[in-house]
Amino acid sequence: METTKLWQQFIRRISLIITIFTLGMIIGLFVKNIQLLNKEVESRAKSHFRNIVLTRRWNANFHGVYVKKAEGVQSNPYLENPDIVAADGTVFTKKNPALMTREISELAQEDSLYSFHITSLLPLNPDNAPDEFERESLQAFEQGVEETSLKGSKNLKTYYRYMAPLMVEEGCLECHAKQGYKVGDVRGGISVELDITEIEKSLRLNNVLIFILSAFSLILLLVLTYTFVRQLMKNIEKSQELMKELAVTDELTRLYNRRFFFEKLNQEFSRSKRHQRSIACIMMDIDFFKKFNDNYGHQVGDLVLKVVADVIKAQARTTDTVARYGGEEFTVLLPETDPPGARVFAEKIRMAIEEKIVTTDDNQDLQVTMSLGVCALSFEQLLEMDDETVIVKFADKALYAAKEKGRNQVQVYQQ
Repeated sequence: METTKLWQQFIRRISLIITIFTLGMIIGLFVKNIQLLNKEVESRAKSHFRNIVLTRRWNANFHGVYVKKAEGVQSNPYLENPDIVAADGTVFTKKNPALMTREISELAQEDSLYSFHITSLLPLNPDNAPDEFERESLQAFEQGVEETSLKGSKNLKTYYRYMAPLMVEEGCLECHAKQGYKVGDVRGGISVELDITEIEKSLRLNNVLIFILSAFSLILLLVLTYTFVRQLMKNIEKSQELMKELAVTDELTRLYNRRFFFEKLNQEFSRSKRHQRSIACIMMDIDFFKKFNDNYGHQVGDLVLKVVADVIKAQARTTDTVARYGGEEFTVLLPETDPPGARVFAEKIRMAIEEKIVTTDDNQDLQVTMSLGVCALSFEQLLEMDDETVIVKFADKALYAAKEKGRNQVQVYQQ
C-alpha cells in the first residue's frame, strides 16, 4: 500500500513537471510568435519610412522638381512663384518634398498598400497638421526620442502606426529657413500606417494551432509517461517478486528453502495454537543418495533430487509447505493434520517415489527410494511447547528410526 502511494506521488509529480514545462513552452511560443510579428511589421514600417525620406532627400537636393502643369495638376499655394513658363509656352509647376510626399501617400492609399503622413508642430499646409498620436510623437522627438509606434483599431480593422522624426537638412532651408529652422533641428515627422488585420488573423490562427498541437503533445506525453511508469512499476514488481522467490526458493529443486520453511513453521505453529488445530511434519531422506553421485556423477545426482522434489510437490496439498531441508533431505509441513493423516500422506509419497523411474540422459533407468519420519502434534501437545522446532527434531528422530529399520519405509514418532 505504501509502495502504491509512492508511485502515485511520483506519477503526479512527473506529470506536474511535464505540464509546467509544456505550458512554459506554449507561452514561450506565443510570446515569440508575437515578437516576430511585431518585428516584421516594425521592419516594414521602417522600410517605408526610409524610402520616403530618401525620395524627399532626392527632391530636396534639386530644390524641388518641376512637372508639366497638365489638366488636373494644381500649383502649390504655399510656395512663392511655384510656376514657370517654358519658351514654347508650356507651364511647369514645382513639386517640393512635402507636396510630393503627400501625393505619393494618396496614391498608396488608393492601392490599399499603406499610408503615410508628413506633419509638424508648425505646418505650412493645414493638411499636414498632426493628429493626437503624431503630436505626442513630435513632442517626444524634441525630447530626444528616436521613434514611436502604436497599434490600434478602427472600422473593424487593425492598424500599426510608426513615426520617426524628419531632421532639417541643407536642402530643406529654402522653404523652411524663414520659420527659424536650422540644420539638425526636428523639422517634423512622417507617420506610416499599415493595415495588419490579415496579419493579426494569421497570428491568432497560428496561436490556436500552437495551442492545439501543444495540448495534443502534452496529452500524448502524459499518456506515454503514465504508460512508461506503469510498465516500470510492473517490471520492478516482477523483479521484487523474483528476488523474494529466489530468497525463499532452492535454486535446484525450486522448492522452498530451509530458511523459509522455519518461517512458515513459526507462523503455522502459532496459528495451530490459536485455532486449536493439530500440525504435522515429515522429514525425508533419499536412501543411499551418495551412490548416485559416486556411480553416475553429480549431474545425475541433481536429476534425482529434481525428480524427487517434483514427486513430493505433486502429492502435497496447496496448504502444505514442501522444502528442501539440505543435501538429499526434504521436509513437508502439514497444517491441520493428525498422526493417522500424516502417516497416510507420508506413505503416499514413499510409494510414489518408489514407483518413479528416473531416466538419465544416456537412457539408464534408476530406482529411487526414501525413508520418512513423521511427527504429528495435537493442540494440547502444542500448548506444552514453546519451541516450534521441536516438531522437526521429533520427525528427524522418526527418520533416523526408519533408516535404522532398513530404509524405504515410514516411521512415526511416539512420545
